[in-house]
Amino acid sequence: MFIFGYGSLINRASRQLTGQTGQAVPAVVEGLQRHWGKVDGSYAIAPLVASLGEGRCNGVLLKVEDNTLAHFDRRERGYTRVEVDPSLITHHGSLQFDAPVWVYVKANPAPPCVNQPIMQTYVDTVLAGCLSISDAFARTFIETTSGWHHPLENDRHSPKYGNLAGVEDAHLPVIDRLLSPARNHG
Repeated sequence: MFIFGYGSLINRASRQLTGQTGQAVPAVVEGLQRHWGKVDGSYAIAPLVASLGEGRCNGVLLKVEDNTLAHFDRRERGYTRVEVDPSLITHHGSLQFDAPVWVYVKANPAPPCVNQPIMQTYVDTVLAGCLSISDAFARTFIETTSGWHHPLENDRHSPKYGNLAGVEDAHLPVIDRLLSPARNHG
């Protein structure tokens, strides 16, 4: 089966903290809106969430084995795993959707706040994953994610995000440059 990862699962090093996955194929799903929001009280930060409806969302398609799905369900606690209609997926690979494609969604999440802010190391992890695909993929991620105006805590010197991985020092100035327009204009 497949998982469509639209946040930290884009980052190979971060998703390997949860379970081995096959090749990650960049893709876009229509009818999925990504934004910053709260999942539930067990999260100290406001992660990325996606809701079904309007919009489009870039991410990666991950082929996962049946026995690893439970690990991803635990990682994505508080979200609902739903099946994606393969006709809504665009990718430039040779994938054959011979098994379900799942995505983790959250309906009506509350916005980030000062007590559960967007965490810089989470942003860094996601964007380092995006940059491993291309600068254009990272820009599309930023442009198709709403809620950049919500509170953000810079925790780079004392990381609070548990799945921080795959972020190199060379990524940081690039991430800051790419984020600047979104953070300054909401």
